[in-house]
Amino acid sequence: MKIPVMFYVAVTTFLLVMLTVMAAMNMAFTWVFYTMCLGQVLVVIMTFKVLKDNYTTDKTFENFYEDNPVNYRQ
Repeated sequence: MKIPVMFYVAVTTFLLVMLTVMAAMNMAFTWVFYTMCLGQVLVVIMTFKVLKDNYTTDKTFENFYEDNPVNYRQ
């Protein structure tokens, strides 16, 4: 079973937000420190998984940005 890449992104984001909350609530230094170390490892793993993911698209630079077309007039 292949784990989707967005799972790694979600877990890493959740852990790092939890780390911010833990630091703001003045939790014990050891918990914050080990959570930070785990977060750094997860960032490396997440980056590797995102870059190695087999994702293809048919969009090119000629499509510009979908939310702001090239011929957009204000």
